[in-house]
Parts: sequence; structure tokens; C-alpha cells
Amino acid sequence: MTRRHLPPLTSLRAFEAAARHLNFEKAGDELAVTASAVGQQVRSLEAWLRRSLFTRLPSKGVALTAVGERYAATVSLLLDQLNEATARALRPDAPNILTVSTLPSFALSWLIPRLGSLKERHPDLEVRVSISTSLTDFEGEDVDVAIRSGRGIYPGLRTDLLMEENFFPVCSTTLLDDPERPLREPADLRHHTLLHENPEGILDYVTWPRWLAAVGLPDIDATRGPRFSHMFLALQAAASGQGIALATNVLIGDYLDAGRLVRPFPHQVRGPHQYYLVCPEISAERPAIAAFRAWICGEAAAHRALVTP
Repeated sequence: MTRRHLPPLTSLRAFEAAARHLNFEKAGDELAVTASAVGQQVRSLEAWLRRSLFTRLPSKGVALTAVGERYAATVSLLLDQLNEATARALRPDAPNILTVSTLPSFALSWLIPRLGSLKERHPDLEVRVSISTSLTDFEGEDVDVAIRSGRGIYPGLRTDLLMEENFFPVCSTTLLDDPERPLREPADLRHHTLLHENPEGILDYVTWPRWLAAVGLPDIDATRGPRFSHMFLALQAAASGQGIALATNVLIGDYLDAGRLVRPFPHQVRGPHQYYLVCPEISAERPAIAAFRAWICGEAAAHRALVTP
């Protein structure tokens, strides 16, 4: 067996933190030690390596040497892997338990109704669904994968695009076939009740005023009509014939498939966000996560085919 020739872990942690911050004081704050202690550990590592890792600057800051830059990139990756391995070791001995964090509307309208097919394919995989509207801290939370609506910029995470989001009107078949107020084109919306969702904390969300302006109908009064805190409530009202809701292709597929709602016309407006499955790169190939990723990507592809006009 080859004998490992490794420097002290404490020195590596101090160096990696200092390399990220390029500041010994900030590194010390992260590690709960003084800046001088960080400096001592870095000097110890440099003596062990017989290489300079930092250049001390007159402004009391530091800059990485060429050797330091290469070493920092490798050490950072190895510490991430060590952190993941430690987290796995500390978890209960249940490799087939998977915790999924997702948005409330996505969980209720899309994910949960499909978990039965996942159980059929992977009967030993136990999925726990956690509801949250905040970005997941994979290091601090007991979460394996997350489903989020955003722009796909998640540094350090494996990202799988599930669906691009488009918005379009939906209504009941009874309302569609109303002989007195036909729905044949977007301009006909002026004769109907509009059902509104009140999205909280979602930037650039496509509401009725934005949708009507995008299709060239800014003169229609989009302030009228009842309002609901969640889209699934507005969809339920639409299915009951109470008006016309603005739906997204991500959450409407089952309603369309069952015939509870229909699209009166094909016009749609692209939303600012897409839905992604995200997880840490270093854990993406764990068997339970890989199985879930393959399943949900397949389900998303089938859903896209269902809702494409």
C-alpha cells in the first residue's frame, strides 16, 4: 500500500478559506479563529510544501501565487468531497431515503400526483417532500435535491432543466361553448371574468395585465375579477366555470388531460423563469439521486409533450 504524504487538515482548511476570501481576517471569522492564527497555519503549510502560496500585499491583503491558485482549486474540491462524505456518514443508515425540496404549487399540482409512478419503478426508494420557497442550503439542510423556478444560474450545483414556463388562458368547456359570449380570440376576454393569482415574492411574474399587453390588448381592464393566493385555487375556480384563469404549462397538464379545463386559443406568453432540478455536483451520481433525476426528467419530457399546443 502506498503511504500517503498529506499536510495537516487544519492548515489546509485555513489555506482554503484564505484563498477564497483573499483575506486572513475574513478567513478567521469563518473558522472562528484570529487572523494571526490563519496566517500561522498558512505559513506552516508553505513550510511543509516548501512553496509560497500567497504574495503579501502592502495593503495588508494577499494574492495567490500561481502554485497557490492551482493548489487552492484542488483543495477546495477535496474539502467539498470530504464534507459530503462526512454528511453521508452522519445520516441514518438509509441510503434509499431521498429528501426533495420544492415549491408548494409544484408539489401539489405536479410532483405529488406523479410519485406513484416513481414507486412503481423504484419500490425501495422512499421520497420525502419538503415545501419551501427559499433557495436550498445543501450544506446546512437535510435536503438531497431541490426543484426550483429560476434562471438556472446555480454555481456548484448539477442543474437539469425540467420545463420552460409559458402562460396562457384556460377555462371550463361550459364557458368555452357559451353562445352569448364566445371565446375565439384573446380580444373576447373583455366579455369575461378574469381570475387572478396573487404571487408573493416572485419577480417578473406574468399576471393578466402583463399577458394582455404582450398579446397587444392593453386596453382590456385587467383589474376586475376575484383574486386567489395560489394558482391551484384560481384553476379550481376556472374549472367550476367562474371565469378564466391564467395558467402555466408547468402546472396545468393534468387539468387539460382530464378535460376539466381547456385552452380557448393557442396564444401564450413566455415566462421569465424555468423549472430546474438541482443538487450538489459531488452527490449527483448517488444511486438514489441518479434514479430520481432520471425519473423526473422523463416525467417532465412527457408533460412537455402533453401541454404543447
